Amino acid sequence: MSDPTNLKLGENAARVLAAIVESAVDGIVVIDARGRIEAFNPAAERLFGYAAADVMGRNVSMLMPAPYHDEHDGYIERYLTTGVPRIIGLGREVIARRKDGRTFPIHLSVGEMSVGGERKFTGIIHDLTTRVQLEEQLRDSEARWRAVVESAVDGIVLIDARGRVEAFNPAAQRLFGYTEEEVLGQRVNILMPSPYREEHDRYIERYLATGVRKIIGIGRAVFGRRKDGTTFPIHLSVGEMTVGGERKFSGIIHDLTSRVQLEEQLREQAGLARLGEMAAVLAHEVKNPLAAVRGAVQVIAGRLPAGSRDKAVMEEVIRRVDGLNDLMRDLLLFARPPQPKPTPLDVVSLLETTADLLRKDASFKDLRVEISGAVPPVMADASLLGVVFENLLLNSAQAMRGKGVIGTSVTSIENSCEIVIVDSGPGIPPDVREKIFTPFFTTKSKGTGLGLPTTKQFVEAHGGTITVDCPVGGGTTITVRLPLRTSL
Repeated sequence: MSDPTNLKLGENAARVLAAIVESAVDGIVVIDARGRIEAFNPAAERLFGYAAADVMGRNVSMLMPAPYHDEHDGYIERYLTTGVPRIIGLGREVIARRKDGRTFPIHLSVGEMSVGGERKFTGIIHDLTTRVQLEEQLRDSEARWRAVVESAVDGIVLIDARGRVEAFNPAAQRLFGYTEEEVLGQRVNILMPSPYREEHDRYIERYLATGVRKIIGIGRAVFGRRKDGTTFPIHLSVGEMTVGGERKFSGIIHDLTSRVQLEEQLREQAGLARLGEMAAVLAHEVKNPLAAVRGAVQVIAGRLPAGSRDKAVMEEVIRRVDGLNDLMRDLLLFARPPQPKPTPLDVVSLLETTADLLRKDASFKDLRVEISGAVPPVMADASLLGVVFENLLLNSAQAMRGKGVIGTSVTSIENSCEIVIVDSGPGIPPDVREKIFTPFFTTKSKGTGLGLPTTKQFVEAHGGTITVDCPVGGGTTITVRLPLRTSL
């Protein structure tokens, strides 16, 4: 006879187990050795959309889409024959199928038991839909942020608390000339010139120790250092974050090269404006008195005996006054250049006329100018271009010490009129070449340093360009390009 107490305990345990199964959040499905469903808890009903009565006795493969649906019975048979489990006792992520045909991701844990001498299998089914959606959202979010970082115009660099580079976007690669592979794991101070390079690690250490910021969260203008060693101005904004419990720092780097160049141009233009004002004052206060001084000295010189020392002194004074007048003329021409008054112009004819006029100059004593080529008429100001050609031909003649041939060719290239002037002088050293268009820079003992800057101004006023090249073999080639167009 059974012990009533044990029977009662057994009934209570059964009720507790039943309550657990019925109230479980995860789906619970029990099948026999032939895959037929014997139990289907309420959570499974909610997951699959079937009532328990609809699935009892049916093959559990009805809850599976292809290919699981077709493989399931074969898997049970292999397991019962070989005892080799692929999921029993392990669990895996698979796809399930609802009553309406829709599929959804689940984690399936399968356990084995024996009830009344028969093998049974219990499946615990956890719905992964929310987790998978969250993972997809995270992946989408990461992809979006990665796209933002990858396509950013400004450089973005991520470093750890020890200053080692962890990310280096394409814009940063273009700015610094390094590939991402070359800088990952390196200290970020390889991107900095002195003194920033030496100070960087100490700054991070001080910040981590004291929390006192000098740039983090603020930003400042500093200098970056490219792979080739050249430096350039940047604006650096640094942010701080915590990722996985570790401190990281992100640097957003904006190239200031164009802005700095523009500021320099604006300062130069402001200086030129002040120069123009000064030149106007000089023209009024100095030029006119100089003319009077010259006239008086010329009268005195005319009354002195020819060949006398006093007459020679007066003639030297006149030459010095003429030199000052030339300086005033050049200064006024550069500081307040006239606006071009374009008319159809034959460039070759203007070059020939200019060369003819210059033959009287001492620099052209044993020198000739050869002009070749032809182009359609150019809309230009003859007087201004005359000054351009005069300055360039005089410079070439002086470089050749008045001997030899200056070659000048005129051609039409890509909607432009190209004038090339070639001399056989000693050429121009690179350090001088980069300064020749700087106002007041000159290597001549009596030069004003305004001839070539004025030439460049006049060419650019016509929408053209001027370049200087010195071949390795010697000599200088100057190329002036003017647009071929019907109006200016």
